[in-house]
Amino acid sequence: MSTSDKIQLWGGRFASGPSATFEQFSESLSFDQRLADCDIRGSQAFARALERVGILSADECSTLLAAFDTLRQEARTPAFYDGATDEDVHTLVIRKLKANVGALADKIHTGRSRNEQVSVDTRLWLREQIDATTSLLVAFLDELLALARRYESAIIPGYTHLRRAQPVLWPHYCLAYFEMFLRDLERLQQARARVNLCPLGSGALAGSGFPFDRHAIAADLGFDGITRNSMDVSGDRDWALDFLYAASTAMLHLSRLAEDWILYSSEEFGWMELGDGVTSGSSLMPQKKNPDSLELIRGKSGRVFGSLTSLYVTVKGTPMTYNRDMQEDKEPLFLAADQLAGCLAMIREVTATVTLKPAVPALAAEESWTVATDIAEALARFGTPFHQAHKLAGRLVLESLNQGKKPLDWTPEELAAFAPEFTPALAEFLHPARGMQNRSVPGGTAPAAVAAALAEAADRLNAFRPEPSRS
Repeated sequence: MSTSDKIQLWGGRFASGPSATFEQFSESLSFDQRLADCDIRGSQAFARALERVGILSADECSTLLAAFDTLRQEARTPAFYDGATDEDVHTLVIRKLKANVGALADKIHTGRSRNEQVSVDTRLWLREQIDATTSLLVAFLDELLALARRYESAIIPGYTHLRRAQPVLWPHYCLAYFEMFLRDLERLQQARARVNLCPLGSGALAGSGFPFDRHAIAADLGFDGITRNSMDVSGDRDWALDFLYAASTAMLHLSRLAEDWILYSSEEFGWMELGDGVTSGSSLMPQKKNPDSLELIRGKSGRVFGSLTSLYVTVKGTPMTYNRDMQEDKEPLFLAADQLAGCLAMIREVTATVTLKPAVPALAAEESWTVATDIAEALARFGTPFHQAHKLAGRLVLESLNQGKKPLDWTPEELAAFAPEFTPALAEFLHPARGMQNRSVPGGTAPAAVAAALAEAADRLNAFRPEPSRS
């Protein structure tokens, strides 16, 4: 494409055009071309708004809408972008439009600024990305709940400080991550609500000089409402930061889960096996089965955190209203959205392949005095003040370590002889499964509480399934 074919949305005030260096430095088409479909849809809604205020005749509007429909189809093919040297996606679309309808294309920008145009394009794109991400996250959580149910009665050690602490049910552990990711779903929906406001009609910063029905434009594009202040719109990227925070927190949770399963699938833990399809081998060591999928999820989290930090730092020093710094919002936004989507698809597949080896964590819970708290609480229920009961249970653990005894090595008679507060009946609490039965409060790990929580989790997740007709 020659320089004379280029479309510029500005220039009358300048005696000469931009230098080649500045053009190359400031172009954004290389990355914002993924907004083409949104840009065209926004322009179609704006064309209808221009007809309503008398700038376009009905025939002119119809001609533009048909041309935009053609461009939408063409924009889905690589040929649409081949050889393009336009400043950005907006000028690319206008150039293609002008090649189709001639001078009529010059009317489409009446009363519209690129400041509001880029905002509406990115909001439309991000709204759809949030919906797609929501679907991926829901699908993963379906797999996580299925994994919990596959081993509904499995007992594992719960950890604090990466030290065995108390026995819990496997589904109780899975539900802990369910809660984290459900909060991520909530954050995504909160971000979507802020994204889903229409900025068209705001102009560059002072509002449009034409009497557009902004609510009609918003309804046309499926927005929930309109933005409130034209100056705010021009420099606002809070909605992008909201998504980046939600994405970063979701990646943080994915990284924590990946770290757990990397550990639990290692030879040192030996709790679980990952499927062959989500692991890899070594180019040198034939025996290796490496959890590369989980390690990549853990590693990619840093890229998403960096995207959030990048946009924070970009926006922090910008004066009211629009500044060209805002162009730097898209690459971190696109990167974070892509990485989150890829990681959610990957973790769903990993979760579907996980095989738990219940006997291994159950033995770990039995051997390592995870029942010490159950013993102390049982003493307290039998009348011993808790601080004293805590000390007695601690003395029992110490004596066991000195003798090399595990909890189930103690007989009821030996317990009764250890201290007068201990009765033979206390021996049943040396079994991890027994103490768990008392943890029946909502949110606890008692079997009945966990079964109820699993059923409730499925119902809560259903509320986040995207509606097929949603815009």
